[in-house]
Amino acid sequence: MVGLRTVALSFAVLAALPAAAQERTDPISQFLGLATGSITAPASQGVPAQPQTAGHPLMTPEAIANAAAEFGICLEKLWPEAARRGVSRATYETYALSQTPDMKIMELLDAQPEFTKSFWDYLDLLVTDARITRGREILAEHRAVFDAVEKAYGVDRYVIAAIWGIESNFGIAGGERPVIRSTATLACIGRRQNYFKDEFLSALEILHRGDVRPEQLKGSWAGAFGPTQFMPTAFKRYAVDFDGDGRRDVVASVPDLVASTANNLKKAGWVSGQTWGYEVVVPGSFNFLLADRSRQMTIHEWEQLGIRRAGDKPFPRSGDTAYLLLPAGARGPAFLMLNNFRVVMKYNPSEAYAMAIGHLADRMRGGTPFLQAWPRDERVLSRAERHELQQLLSARGYDVGQSDGQLGGKTRAAIRSFQASIGAPPDGFASEGVLMRLRAR
Repeated sequence: MVGLRTVALSFAVLAALPAAAQERTDPISQFLGLATGSITAPASQGVPAQPQTAGHPLMTPEAIANAAAEFGICLEKLWPEAARRGVSRATYETYALSQTPDMKIMELLDAQPEFTKSFWDYLDLLVTDARITRGREILAEHRAVFDAVEKAYGVDRYVIAAIWGIESNFGIAGGERPVIRSTATLACIGRRQNYFKDEFLSALEILHRGDVRPEQLKGSWAGAFGPTQFMPTAFKRYAVDFDGDGRRDVVASVPDLVASTANNLKKAGWVSGQTWGYEVVVPGSFNFLLADRSRQMTIHEWEQLGIRRAGDKPFPRSGDTAYLLLPAGARGPAFLMLNNFRVVMKYNPSEAYAMAIGHLADRMRGGTPFLQAWPRDERVLSRAERHELQQLLSARGYDVGQSDGQLGGKTRAAIRSFQASIGAPPDGFASEGVLMRLRAR
Protein backbone atom coordinates (compact mmCIF):
# COMPACT_ATOMS: atom_id res chain seq x y z
CA MET A 1 0.00 0.00 0.00
CA VAL A 2 1.69 2.92 -0.94
CA GLY A 3 0.97 6.34 0.20
CA LEU A 4 -2.18 7.28 2.01
CA ARG A 5 -3.56 4.12 1.34
CA THR A 6 -5.35 3.28 4.14
CA VAL A 7 -5.00 4.48 2.86
CA ALA A 8 -6.82 2.09 4.14
CA LEU A 9 -6.07 -1.13 5.69
CA SER A 10 -7.02 -1.25 9.22
CA PHE A 11 -7.67 -2.52 12.70
CA ALA A 12 -8.42 -1.85 16.31
CA VAL A 13 -5.01 -3.19 17.21
CA LEU A 14 -2.33 -0.84 16.31
CA ALA A 15 -2.10 2.51 17.69
CA ALA A 16 -1.51 5.05 14.99
CA LEU A 17 -4.72 5.87 13.20
CA PRO A 18 -4.16 7.81 10.01
CA ALA A 19 -6.74 10.51 9.63
CA ALA A 20 -7.37 9.85 5.99
CA ALA A 21 -7.83 6.14 6.04
CA GLN A 22 -9.05 5.26 2.64
CA GLU A 23 -12.09 3.42 1.49
CA ARG A 24 -11.54 -0.23 0.67
CA THR A 25 -13.67 -2.62 -1.25
CA ASP A 26 -12.00 -5.62 0.38
CA PRO A 27 -12.46 -6.81 3.98
CA ILE A 28 -9.56 -4.76 5.33
CA SER A 29 -11.70 -1.65 5.37
CA GLN A 30 -13.65 -3.15 8.21
CA PHE A 31 -10.70 -2.76 10.52
CA LEU A 32 -9.57 0.87 10.50
CA GLY A 33 -8.13 1.62 13.86
CA LEU A 34 -6.13 -0.98 16.00
CA ALA A 35 -4.22 -1.11 19.25
CA THR A 36 -2.51 -4.08 20.75
CA GLY A 37 -5.14 -6.73 21.15
CA SER A 38 -7.78 -5.39 18.88
CA ILE A 39 -7.15 -3.65 15.57
CA THR A 40 -5.98 0.07 14.81
CA ALA A 41 -5.97 1.55 11.39
CA PRO A 42 -2.94 1.20 9.30
CA ALA A 43 -2.00 4.35 7.59
CA SER A 44 -0.35 4.18 4.33
CA GLN A 45 3.04 5.18 3.27
CA GLY A 46 3.64 8.83 3.47
CA VAL A 47 0.44 9.65 5.29
CA PRO A 48 1.00 11.46 8.56
CA ALA A 49 -0.90 9.78 11.37
CA GLN A 50 -3.39 12.13 12.97
CA PRO A 51 -6.14 11.71 15.52
CA GLN A 52 -9.77 11.93 14.48
CA THR A 53 -10.90 15.54 14.66
CA ALA A 54 -14.64 15.73 15.05
CA GLY A 55 -15.73 19.36 15.19
CA HIS A 56 -12.87 20.62 13.02
CA PRO A 57 -13.86 24.06 11.63
CA LEU A 58 -13.34 22.88 8.05
CA MET A 59 -15.65 19.90 8.63
CA THR A 60 -18.78 21.76 9.72
CA PRO A 61 -21.77 21.54 7.34
CA GLU A 62 -21.48 25.25 6.58
CA ALA A 63 -17.75 25.07 5.84
CA ILE A 64 -18.20 22.03 3.60
CA ALA A 65 -21.09 23.65 1.73
CA ASN A 66 -19.13 26.86 1.17
CA ALA A 67 -16.05 24.98 -0.02
CA ALA A 68 -18.18 22.87 -2.38
CA ALA A 69 -19.73 26.01 -3.84
CA GLU A 70 -16.25 27.39 -4.56
CA PHE A 71 -14.86 24.10 -5.86
CA GLY A 72 -14.21 25.44 -9.37
CA ILE A 73 -12.51 28.54 -7.99
CA CYS A 74 -10.27 26.37 -5.81
CA LEU A 75 -9.23 24.24 -8.78
CA GLU A 76 -8.45 27.31 -10.86
CA LYS A 77 -6.25 28.64 -8.06
CA LEU A 78 -4.25 25.41 -8.16
CA TRP A 79 -3.47 25.76 -11.85
CA PRO A 80 -0.26 27.84 -11.43
CA GLU A 81 1.25 25.11 -9.24
CA ALA A 82 0.25 22.45 -11.75
CA ALA A 83 1.92 24.48 -14.49
CA ARG A 84 5.11 24.73 -12.44
CA ARG A 85 5.10 20.93 -12.33
CA GLY A 86 4.97 20.73 -16.11
CA VAL A 87 1.27 19.92 -16.46
CA SER A 88 -0.13 21.41 -19.67
CA ARG A 89 -3.17 23.66 -19.71
CA ALA A 90 -4.93 21.17 -21.97
CA THR A 91 -4.37 18.39 -19.45
CA TYR A 92 -5.54 20.59 -16.61
CA GLU A 93 -8.72 21.63 -18.37
CA THR A 94 -9.52 18.09 -19.44
CA TYR A 95 -8.90 16.31 -16.17
CA ALA A 96 -9.10 18.97 -13.44
CA LEU A 97 -11.44 21.80 -14.33
CA SER A 98 -14.08 19.36 -15.54
CA GLN A 99 -14.40 17.75 -12.10
CA THR A 100 -17.26 18.01 -9.65
CA PRO A 101 -16.71 17.24 -5.96
CA ASP A 102 -17.46 13.80 -4.56
CA MET A 103 -19.27 14.81 -1.40
CA LYS A 104 -19.59 11.24 -0.13
CA ILE A 105 -15.90 11.45 0.71
CA MET A 106 -16.58 13.97 3.46
CA GLU A 107 -18.56 11.32 5.34
CA LEU A 108 -15.72 8.83 4.91
CA LEU A 109 -13.02 11.30 5.94
CA ASP A 110 -14.31 11.75 9.47
CA ALA A 111 -16.08 8.44 9.95
CA GLN A 112 -15.37 6.99 13.38
CA PRO A 113 -16.76 3.45 13.33
CA GLU A 114 -16.45 1.12 16.28
CA PHE A 115 -13.79 -1.56 15.80
CA THR A 116 -14.00 -4.75 17.79
CA LYS A 117 -11.91 -7.20 15.79
CA SER A 118 -8.94 -8.89 17.40
CA PHE A 119 -5.44 -9.29 16.06
CA TRP A 120 -6.11 -12.97 15.38
CA ASP A 121 -9.43 -12.24 13.65
CA TYR A 122 -7.57 -9.89 11.33
CA LEU A 123 -5.04 -12.56 10.45
CA ASP A 124 -7.80 -15.14 9.95
CA LEU A 125 -9.47 -12.78 7.51
CA LEU A 126 -6.39 -11.99 5.44
CA VAL A 127 -4.24 -15.11 5.54
CA THR A 128 -6.65 -17.59 3.95
CA ASP A 129 -6.24 -20.77 1.96
CA ALA A 130 -7.69 -18.97 -1.07
CA ARG A 131 -5.11 -16.17 -0.86
CA ILE A 132 -2.29 -18.64 -0.32
CA THR A 133 -3.34 -20.66 -3.37
CA ARG A 134 -3.85 -17.61 -5.56
CA GLY A 135 -0.53 -16.15 -4.46
CA ARG A 136 1.31 -19.27 -5.49
CA GLU A 137 -0.45 -19.14 -8.86
CA ILE A 138 0.60 -15.51 -9.33
CA LEU A 139 4.20 -16.32 -8.42
CA ALA A 140 4.29 -19.24 -10.88
CA GLU A 141 2.55 -17.31 -13.67
CA HIS A 142 4.98 -14.39 -13.42
CA ARG A 143 8.07 -16.32 -12.34
CA ALA A 144 10.36 -14.60 -14.85
CA VAL A 145 9.27 -11.16 -13.63
CA PHE A 146 9.79 -12.06 -9.97
CA ASP A 147 13.18 -13.58 -10.81
CA ALA A 148 14.31 -10.36 -12.48
CA VAL A 149 12.91 -8.07 -9.79
CA GLU A 150 14.37 -10.12 -6.96
CA LYS A 151 17.77 -9.99 -8.67
CA ALA A 152 17.53 -6.23 -9.23
CA TYR A 153 16.25 -5.18 -5.80
CA GLY A 154 16.97 -8.06 -3.43
CA VAL A 155 13.44 -7.97 -2.00
CA ASP A 156 11.69 -11.25 -1.18
CA ARG A 157 9.21 -12.11 -3.94
CA TYR A 158 6.82 -13.71 -1.47
CA VAL A 159 6.51 -10.47 0.49
CA ILE A 160 5.75 -8.53 -2.70
CA ALA A 161 3.13 -11.09 -3.66
CA ALA A 162 1.66 -10.90 -0.16
CA ILE A 163 1.31 -7.12 -0.40
CA TRP A 164 -0.39 -7.55 -3.77
CA GLY A 165 -2.76 -10.11 -2.27
CA ILE A 166 -3.66 -8.22 0.89
CA GLU A 167 -3.88 -4.76 -0.65
CA SER A 168 -6.26 -5.68 -3.47
CA ASN A 169 -6.88 -9.44 -3.33
CA PHE A 170 -4.54 -9.73 -6.32
CA GLY A 171 -6.16 -6.86 -8.20
CA ILE A 172 -9.80 -7.76 -7.65
CA ALA A 173 -10.55 -5.10 -5.02
CA GLY A 174 -8.53 -1.95 -5.67
CA GLY A 175 -11.32 0.63 -5.62
CA GLU A 176 -13.37 2.26 -8.37
CA ARG A 177 -13.32 5.97 -7.56
CA PRO A 178 -11.51 8.24 -10.05
CA VAL A 179 -8.28 9.31 -8.35
CA ILE A 180 -8.35 12.80 -9.84
CA ARG A 181 -11.86 13.48 -8.57
CA SER A 182 -11.13 12.07 -5.12
CA THR A 183 -7.92 13.99 -4.59
CA ALA A 184 -9.39 17.17 -6.08
CA THR A 185 -12.29 16.94 -3.66
CA LEU A 186 -9.98 16.50 -0.69
CA ALA A 187 -7.63 19.25 -1.92
CA CYS A 188 -10.44 21.80 -1.84
CA ILE A 189 -12.88 20.60 0.83
CA GLY A 190 -12.40 19.43 4.39
CA ARG A 191 -9.65 19.37 6.94
CA ARG A 192 -6.84 17.73 4.94
CA GLN A 193 -6.55 20.15 2.06
CA ASN A 194 -2.83 20.86 2.42
CA TYR A 195 -1.97 17.18 2.32
CA PHE A 196 -4.21 16.35 -0.60
CA LYS A 197 -3.18 19.28 -2.79
CA ASP A 198 0.11 17.48 -3.32
CA GLU A 199 -1.69 14.21 -4.05
CA PHE A 200 -4.01 15.92 -6.54
CA LEU A 201 -1.19 17.68 -8.37
CA SER A 202 0.89 14.50 -8.40
CA ALA A 203 -2.04 12.59 -9.92
CA LEU A 204 -2.22 15.19 -12.69
CA GLU A 205 1.49 14.70 -13.32
CA ILE A 206 0.87 10.98 -13.76
CA LEU A 207 -1.79 11.65 -16.38
CA HIS A 208 0.29 14.30 -18.13
CA ARG A 209 3.25 11.95 -18.42
CA GLY A 210 1.00 9.18 -19.68
CA ASP A 211 2.24 6.63 -17.14
CA VAL A 212 -1.29 5.43 -16.35
CA ARG A 213 -4.26 5.83 -18.66
CA PRO A 214 -7.08 8.05 -17.37
CA GLU A 215 -9.63 5.23 -17.32
CA GLN A 216 -7.23 3.11 -15.23
CA LEU A 217 -6.50 5.77 -12.62
CA LYS A 218 -9.13 4.56 -10.17
CA GLY A 219 -8.82 3.56 -6.57
CA SER A 220 -9.87 4.30 -3.01
CA TRP A 221 -11.63 7.42 -1.86
CA ALA A 222 -8.28 8.72 -0.61
CA GLY A 223 -6.59 8.26 -3.99
CA ALA A 224 -4.60 5.03 -3.64
CA PHE A 225 -4.57 3.04 -6.87
CA GLY A 226 -3.22 -0.10 -8.48
CA PRO A 227 -2.99 -3.67 -7.14
CA THR A 228 -0.50 -2.66 -4.45
CA GLN A 229 -2.19 0.69 -3.76
CA PHE A 230 0.11 3.58 -4.57
CA MET A 231 -0.76 7.10 -3.51
CA PRO A 232 0.17 9.59 -6.26
CA THR A 233 3.08 11.07 -4.28
CA ALA A 234 4.39 7.59 -3.44
CA PHE A 235 4.12 6.72 -7.13
CA LYS A 236 6.41 9.66 -7.91
CA ARG A 237 8.99 8.44 -5.39
CA TYR A 238 9.00 4.74 -6.12
CA ALA A 239 7.41 3.81 -9.44
CA VAL A 240 9.79 2.43 -12.08
CA ASP A 241 9.51 1.47 -15.74
CA PHE A 242 10.71 -2.10 -15.46
CA ASP A 243 9.31 -3.35 -18.77
CA GLY A 244 11.06 -0.57 -20.72
CA ASP A 245 8.01 0.78 -22.57
CA GLY A 246 8.57 4.35 -21.39
CA ARG A 247 5.68 4.29 -18.92
CA ARG A 248 5.60 3.55 -15.20
CA ASP A 249 2.36 1.63 -15.20
CA VAL A 250 1.66 0.15 -11.76
CA VAL A 251 -1.89 -0.73 -12.78
CA ALA A 252 -1.67 -2.89 -15.90
CA SER A 253 2.03 -3.80 -16.20
CA VAL A 254 3.04 -6.65 -13.91
CA PRO A 255 6.78 -5.91 -14.30
CA ASP A 256 6.25 -2.26 -13.35
CA LEU A 257 3.90 -3.17 -10.50
CA VAL A 258 6.22 -5.76 -8.95
CA ALA A 259 9.39 -3.72 -9.43
CA SER A 260 7.84 -0.51 -8.11
CA THR A 261 6.66 -2.26 -4.97
CA ALA A 262 10.12 -3.81 -4.53
CA ASN A 263 11.75 -0.41 -5.06
CA ASN A 264 9.53 1.03 -2.35
CA LEU A 265 10.59 -1.63 0.15
CA LYS A 266 14.25 -1.42 -0.88
CA LYS A 267 14.35 2.33 -0.36
CA ALA A 268 12.62 1.85 3.00
CA GLY A 269 15.59 -0.23 4.15
CA TRP A 270 14.85 -3.82 3.20
CA VAL A 271 17.70 -6.18 4.15
CA SER A 272 18.26 -8.84 1.51
CA GLY A 273 18.34 -12.40 2.80
CA GLN A 274 16.62 -11.53 6.08
CA THR A 275 13.13 -12.65 7.00
CA TRP A 276 10.53 -10.47 8.76
CA GLY A 277 10.45 -12.23 12.12
CA TYR A 278 10.11 -15.49 14.04
CA GLU A 279 7.42 -17.04 16.16
CA VAL A 280 9.08 -17.75 19.51
CA VAL A 281 8.35 -19.40 22.85
CA VAL A 282 8.76 -17.26 25.97
CA PRO A 283 9.69 -18.94 29.28
CA GLY A 284 7.28 -18.63 32.17
CA SER A 285 9.77 -16.67 34.24
CA PHE A 286 10.35 -14.08 31.52
CA ASN A 287 10.46 -10.36 32.35
CA PHE A 288 7.64 -9.09 30.13
CA LEU A 289 8.76 -5.50 30.60
CA LEU A 290 11.29 -6.33 27.89
CA ALA A 291 8.47 -6.83 25.37
CA ASP A 292 8.64 -3.33 23.98
CA ARG A 293 9.23 -2.06 20.46
CA SER A 294 11.98 0.25 21.72
CA ARG A 295 13.90 -2.66 23.29
CA GLN A 296 16.12 -4.01 20.49
CA MET A 297 18.53 -6.85 21.17
CA THR A 298 20.35 -9.42 19.08
CA ILE A 299 18.82 -12.85 18.57
CA HIS A 300 21.69 -14.25 20.61
CA GLU A 301 20.86 -11.93 23.52
CA TRP A 302 17.20 -12.97 23.39
CA GLU A 303 18.29 -16.60 23.46
CA GLN A 304 20.32 -15.93 26.58
CA LEU A 305 17.08 -14.74 28.20
CA GLY A 306 15.42 -18.06 27.44
CA ILE A 307 13.66 -17.19 24.19
CA ARG A 308 13.42 -20.15 21.81
CA ARG A 309 12.14 -20.39 18.27
CA ALA A 310 8.78 -22.15 18.02
CA GLY A 311 9.01 -25.74 16.84
CA ASP A 312 12.56 -26.04 18.21
CA LYS A 313 13.98 -24.62 14.99
CA PRO A 314 17.34 -22.85 15.07
CA PHE A 315 17.69 -19.13 14.40
CA PRO A 316 19.68 -18.80 11.15
CA ARG A 317 21.21 -15.38 11.97
CA SER A 318 22.01 -14.89 15.65
CA GLY A 319 23.45 -11.42 15.06
CA ASP A 320 20.22 -9.89 13.74
CA THR A 321 18.54 -7.39 16.06
CA ALA A 322 14.88 -7.72 16.97
CA TYR A 323 12.20 -6.64 19.40
CA LEU A 324 9.72 -8.89 21.17
CA LEU A 325 6.06 -8.52 20.21
CA LEU A 326 3.22 -10.03 22.25
CA PRO A 327 0.16 -9.08 20.18
CA ALA A 328 -2.21 -11.02 22.46
CA GLY A 329 -0.33 -10.61 25.71
CA ALA A 330 1.33 -13.34 27.73
CA ARG A 331 -1.43 -15.83 26.88
CA GLY A 332 -0.85 -15.71 23.13
CA PRO A 333 1.94 -16.32 20.62
CA ALA A 334 5.15 -14.30 20.86
CA PHE A 335 7.31 -13.03 18.01
CA LEU A 336 10.78 -11.57 17.50
CA MET A 337 10.45 -8.84 14.87
CA LEU A 338 13.42 -7.99 12.65
CA ASN A 339 14.33 -4.95 10.58
CA ASN A 340 12.25 -6.08 7.59
CA PHE A 341 9.14 -6.15 9.76
CA ARG A 342 9.68 -2.45 10.41
CA VAL A 343 10.17 -1.91 6.68
CA VAL A 344 6.77 -3.44 5.95
CA MET A 345 5.32 -1.18 8.64
CA LYS A 346 6.60 1.79 6.64
CA TYR A 347 4.37 0.55 3.85
CA ASN A 348 1.49 0.51 6.33
CA PRO A 349 2.23 1.40 9.97
CA SER A 350 0.32 -1.41 11.65
CA GLU A 351 1.85 -4.38 13.39
CA ALA A 352 -1.14 -6.55 12.51
CA TYR A 353 -0.86 -5.57 8.84
CA ALA A 354 2.87 -6.25 8.75
CA MET A 355 2.39 -9.62 10.45
CA ALA A 356 -0.34 -10.55 7.95
CA ILE A 357 2.07 -9.71 5.11
CA GLY A 358 4.90 -11.74 6.65
CA HIS A 359 2.74 -14.71 7.55
CA LEU A 360 1.01 -14.83 4.15
CA ALA A 361 4.44 -14.69 2.49
CA ASP A 362 5.64 -17.60 4.63
CA ARG A 363 2.52 -19.64 3.93
CA MET A 364 2.90 -19.13 0.18
CA ARG A 365 6.49 -20.27 0.59
CA GLY A 366 5.27 -23.50 2.17
CA GLY A 367 5.41 -22.58 5.84
CA THR A 368 2.99 -23.75 8.49
CA PRO A 369 0.37 -21.86 10.50
CA PHE A 370 1.52 -20.36 13.78
CA LEU A 371 2.16 -23.12 16.30
CA GLN A 372 0.91 -21.41 19.46
CA ALA A 373 -2.78 -20.79 20.08
CA TRP A 374 -4.38 -17.36 20.24
CA PRO A 375 -6.52 -16.58 23.31
CA ARG A 376 -9.75 -16.71 21.34
CA ASP A 377 -11.79 -16.56 24.52
CA GLU A 378 -10.47 -13.06 25.17
CA ARG A 379 -13.09 -10.38 24.54
CA VAL A 380 -11.84 -7.35 22.67
CA LEU A 381 -12.52 -4.05 24.42
CA SER A 382 -14.85 -1.59 22.72
CA ARG A 383 -13.64 1.92 21.90
CA ALA A 384 -15.57 3.26 24.90
CA GLU A 385 -13.92 0.69 27.15
CA ARG A 386 -10.47 1.49 25.81
CA HIS A 387 -11.14 5.16 26.47
CA GLU A 388 -12.30 4.32 29.99
CA LEU A 389 -9.16 2.25 30.55
CA GLN A 390 -7.01 5.22 29.55
CA GLN A 391 -8.92 7.55 31.85
CA LEU A 392 -8.57 5.17 34.78
CA LEU A 393 -4.85 4.80 34.17
CA SER A 394 -4.45 8.56 33.86
CA ALA A 395 -6.37 9.11 37.11
CA ARG A 396 -3.79 6.89 38.81
CA GLY A 397 -0.91 8.99 37.50
CA TYR A 398 0.09 6.93 34.48
CA ASP A 399 0.99 8.74 31.25
CA VAL A 400 -1.24 7.34 28.48
CA GLY A 401 -0.58 10.05 25.92
CA GLN A 402 -3.76 11.17 24.21
CA SER A 403 -6.86 9.62 25.79
CA ASP A 404 -8.74 8.77 22.62
CA GLY A 405 -9.49 5.06 22.75
CA GLN A 406 -6.45 4.30 20.56
CA LEU A 407 -3.97 2.22 22.49
CA GLY A 408 -0.60 3.57 21.50
CA GLY A 409 2.87 3.05 22.90
CA LYS A 410 2.37 5.26 25.97
CA THR A 411 -0.86 3.52 26.89
CA ARG A 412 0.73 0.09 26.52
CA ALA A 413 3.65 1.23 28.70
CA ALA A 414 1.15 2.49 31.29
CA ILE A 415 -0.67 -0.85 31.23
CA ARG A 416 2.63 -2.67 31.79
CA SER A 417 3.44 -0.47 34.76
CA PHE A 418 -0.01 -1.02 36.26
CA GLN A 419 0.20 -4.78 35.70
CA ALA A 420 3.60 -4.88 37.40
CA SER A 421 2.15 -2.98 40.37
CA ILE A 422 -0.51 -5.65 40.93
CA GLY A 423 1.77 -8.62 40.35
CA ALA A 424 0.36 -9.55 36.93
CA PRO A 425 2.54 -10.34 33.91
CA PRO A 426 3.40 -6.86 32.52
CA ASP A 427 2.66 -7.69 28.90
CA GLY A 428 0.90 -4.41 28.03
CA PHE A 429 -2.20 -6.19 26.75
CA ALA A 430 -5.45 -4.26 27.14
CA SER A 431 -7.57 -7.12 28.39
CA GLU A 432 -10.97 -7.10 30.02
CA GLY A 433 -9.21 -8.33 33.16
CA VAL A 434 -6.98 -5.26 33.29
CA LEU A 435 -10.00 -2.99 32.91
CA MET A 436 -11.83 -4.79 35.70
CA ARG A 437 -8.83 -4.46 38.04
CA LEU A 438 -8.64 -0.74 37.29
CA ARG A 439 -12.34 -0.33 38.01
CA ALA A 440 -11.98 -2.17 41.30
CA ARG A 441 -9.16 -0.05 42.70
